[in-house]
Amino acid sequence: MKTYRWVILGVIACLVITVVSYLWATSLMASLYAYRSPLAAQPPKAGQPAGPPLSKLVVAILVDGLRNDTAADSKAMPSLNNLRSRGASTTVHSVAPSYSAPAWSVLATGAWQDISDGPAMNPTAVKDYRYWSQDNIFTSVSNAGRRTAVAANQNFKNLVPPGTFAASLFTEDETQVGDQQIADAAVQFIKSGKYELVVVHLVQLDHAAHYEGGTLDPRWDEATLRADGLIGQIAGALDLTQDTVMVFSDHGQIDAGGHGGQDAIVLVQPFVMAGAGVKPGAYAGIGQVDIAPTTTVLLGSALPAISQGRPLTEMLELSPGQLAAVRQATASQQEGLYQAYAAAMKVPAAKVIPPADADPAGTYQAAMQEIKDNRLNSERVVRSLLVLPLVVLPPFLLIRYRNRSLLWVLLAAAVYLAAFYILYAVLNGGTFTLSSVLSASNLIQTTAVYSALAFLAAWLVILLGLRLFARPRLQAVHYHLVMTFTLIYIIALPALWSLAYNGALVGWTLPDVGSMFAGFIFTLQLVFVPIAGLLMMAVTALAAGWKKERKPA
Repeated sequence: MKTYRWVILGVIACLVITVVSYLWATSLMASLYAYRSPLAAQPPKAGQPAGPPLSKLVVAILVDGLRNDTAADSKAMPSLNNLRSRGASTTVHSVAPSYSAPAWSVLATGAWQDISDGPAMNPTAVKDYRYWSQDNIFTSVSNAGRRTAVAANQNFKNLVPPGTFAASLFTEDETQVGDQQIADAAVQFIKSGKYELVVVHLVQLDHAAHYEGGTLDPRWDEATLRADGLIGQIAGALDLTQDTVMVFSDHGQIDAGGHGGQDAIVLVQPFVMAGAGVKPGAYAGIGQVDIAPTTTVLLGSALPAISQGRPLTEMLELSPGQLAAVRQATASQQEGLYQAYAAAMKVPAAKVIPPADADPAGTYQAAMQEIKDNRLNSERVVRSLLVLPLVVLPPFLLIRYRNRSLLWVLLAAAVYLAAFYILYAVLNGGTFTLSSVLSASNLIQTTAVYSALAFLAAWLVILLGLRLFARPRLQAVHYHLVMTFTLIYIIALPALWSLAYNGALVGWTLPDVGSMFAGFIFTLQLVFVPIAGLLMMAVTALAAGWKKERKPA
């Protein structure tokens, strides 16, 4: 009777784990999509311009999905590398989540994803987009009495606040046809002489990476050449003795085509700037947040109030007086941001004294990071203490199985992990990052299938290794449950680590994307493994006892 009770409790526990894991996984993703910056309700106030404009017109060309190595290839992108030889160039470093809409928000506001109040993920529907609530290059230039224009993909229209651009062209076409329309519109904006900032968004490279075989496919090379030709077309309409052109990307691509995660190749992008106000040369790497404040300095408008970056003064032709004015304006803007962030975190703002002879942004950002780290670390200690019993207790419960059966159970768990990895990473080519996620439904379906197949492989190990077919039915079911819950425990460890490190849901800041995704994909397995355990338990019960052990003569 006691064994029957354990079986019933095991069935109930499997069902509970499945339901809890499902609710946790769906709630986690919902909270990520719903994330808002701590400064969403109280945006910092814009300051004063850093000085007179250095350029009559700035054209910012965003080449969606352009990899840094592709941009550096003079054969693949001769027009871009011609600009590189005439201007300033460097490598841009970004952070995850490395999706388009979050990166556009970083590029426009100069603030990282957890502060910018842009989407943390690419919205799944147009209705889920929202206009930038924070100061950005469009509002900054408009507030300075200058006119802006934008030629871009349709999704840009759902982010840029209405009234901050005087002219626009938005297209839903993501192929070369749409890009040509965008480039033609950009040339018209330039030639009209009516605008001081023109933002151009070319998207066919990202489309080729996602839908035409990835970056190793010849169609990627063809799209690269076409995009480069459009860069040349747009730059050719400029007078670079008085105008400035910037070319940069929002993210890179993994070879298979994809981004969103913390993969090294997607977190570096190119940056080329040429024309008026630019000091030519190759420079040390910069942050993605540095592009927005540099744009506003070129145009003589205020730095975006939310900006965490620094104007790239080393790349600009500035007199000593102009450099001092830029540093003073940066210090004032950073002080306002720091004070607003400290207030949002409900902590006193310490006195920050930036070096007199260096850019002040780094000092203020270190102070903001300290506030963030202090809160995160205190929360992580509490969560770790709550999670610790779930990590420590199960191994003690397995002590009673310190015999041959435990070795087979552990081998079965190892076979499950190996089988899942081979199916997911080797055969399917998936990475354990957001970059290889095609869609939520695809991730759920593949995880369900691979979890079931991997569980089947683990089940065969204990079926044959422990000869369950020759054991009494209850004993066989008992061993099956031990294997199932051992496997559940091992799978749960990355999820528990993410729980301790990031929290159950996304709250006041964005999680560490790498550990969050690892925890998430194992949480998904916790939805399906208990179900597979219950189904195969029935098979175990049917298989058990069909072949009796021979008794000795």
